[in-house]
Amino acid sequence: MPRIERAGHRPASWEQRLRDFGYTRRPHTSVRDRLVVPFPEPGSGPWRRLGVSPTAALRLARWSEWGGPLLVALLSGLPRFWRLGSPRAVVFDETYYAKDAWSVLRLGYEGTWPDRKIADPQILAHPQVISLSDTGSFVAHPPTGKWVIALGEWMFGLTPFGWRFMTAVLGTLSVLMLCRIGRRLFCSTLLGCLAGALMAVDGLHYVMSRTALLDLVVMFFVLAAFGCLLIDRDHARARLAAALPVPEDGRVRPDGHTGDHAGTGVRPWRIAAGLCLGLAASTKWNGLYFLAFFVVLTLLWDVGARRVAGARRPYRAVLRKDLGRSVLSLVPVAVVTYLVTWTGWFVSDDGYGRHWADGRGGTWSWIPAPLRSLWHYEHGVYQFNVGLHTPHKFESNPWSWLVLGRPVLFHYESPKPGTEGCRTATDCTQTILALGTPLLWWSACCALVYLLYRWALRRDWRSGAVLCAAGAGYLPWFLYQDRTIFSFYAVAFVPYLCLAVTMTLGALLGPPGATGERRTLGAVAAGVLVLLIVWNFIYFFPAYTGQTIPYADWRARMWLDSWI
Repeated sequence: MPRIERAGHRPASWEQRLRDFGYTRRPHTSVRDRLVVPFPEPGSGPWRRLGVSPTAALRLARWSEWGGPLLVALLSGLPRFWRLGSPRAVVFDETYYAKDAWSVLRLGYEGTWPDRKIADPQILAHPQVISLSDTGSFVAHPPTGKWVIALGEWMFGLTPFGWRFMTAVLGTLSVLMLCRIGRRLFCSTLLGCLAGALMAVDGLHYVMSRTALLDLVVMFFVLAAFGCLLIDRDHARARLAAALPVPEDGRVRPDGHTGDHAGTGVRPWRIAAGLCLGLAASTKWNGLYFLAFFVVLTLLWDVGARRVAGARRPYRAVLRKDLGRSVLSLVPVAVVTYLVTWTGWFVSDDGYGRHWADGRGGTWSWIPAPLRSLWHYEHGVYQFNVGLHTPHKFESNPWSWLVLGRPVLFHYESPKPGTEGCRTATDCTQTILALGTPLLWWSACCALVYLLYRWALRRDWRSGAVLCAAGAGYLPWFLYQDRTIFSFYAVAFVPYLCLAVTMTLGALLGPPGATGERRTLGAVAAGVLVLLIVWNFIYFFPAYTGQTIPYADWRARMWLDSWI
């Protein structure tokens, strides 16, 4: 029925009617505060409730800005380095990358090894036999990740501890980076540390941090690039805010001329991001997809900044003022970085295909022969990668990755009773299973849906950033569903799943103006979920580390039949 207004009373406004359904008007925010959101002062309340003096409490709160992330990283590093050399074996694809790393360390390029059934036992033998030939070998991935692994071998030798050392270092540092990235993204030290802590207890990230494979190296460099771009975003918006004119009343307003024409200056953090993305792509080619996604993301960030500043045509302003610098700061820097990582191959004479273009003419003869030789080599690598259809017991389709449909068994032994710590009457099991912590990943599935809502309907740029990074690591694999691929490739986007869960938990805690009861209920619910995720990691810990456990205990951890 139409609403009937009493005589002498004005009709209720649409805002008044919406208040009946919980609508509240957003408080006025200055343009400068919209461009550069002020970081809240560190809260000293928890320390003061513990009896600490106000001055000391404030000092401790400020210390926690770095102290909290460092503590989380330390706690994550301890289990990652614990018994890192165990098992004393060549685990899964370590048979390729540990030996290629030693080769680039000694030769500058990938040499030739005997068959793995011969070379692997020789490497693990006492005395060790290293049967590396200087004949160049065709390999499927660029050299950066192998140089990273080689750094550990340079320090500790061609041993399991040596070839796993640097992935453990990068895994620990990535937890520290995620804490700081989450802090900047959510303007909260607590939520930043929570994001890092969630990744510290993710089983897939943990296993990949203790295995000499390339995918965690890709994850590390991409995460570093993501952090650099966040810093660049804040700095560019701060420059736009500073360029806005200040009228006599002191209230800064949007200005069309500034929004359309103001420059953002030199952007070193964007150049640093290009360097990191070049290192990611020169580890595995899926890093190129992150480069493409991040170029689009940064341009959209620039459009949003200029719109807030008052640009009448923000897209045109970005095309005129920002596009060139964005592309030049990311793509050429990444390309140059990629080429530089091949220096060992360029200066060699025996690298695979190194002299293919020597003396060849043709349309492209004006390009230096070493670059043409590299292009020919890389074309062969591309043909190999897209044509890899060899069936594998643990291959999986990307549709199943988020729900952990098919993890990868990196290592399996079945000790007999009375051997290798097996104290039962039946056989025991030692496994290294590349499986994400189930409760964390299943929570992330729900969190990604929430972020889609936040991005599509609330225009939350943080949700869009996390979804873009997760999509860059996940969606391209759907182009290769017929190829032999594995679920552990998903480690490249694990940080963004943790950010998604953290953002959802932050919403569960309630907005700043929520009632005490609402905040308490949200804190209890969020705390219960986090504790369950930690418990879940501890429960699967023996299956991540190759510990000897009864077969029945291992079988109880195989929650899905597809995990076996």
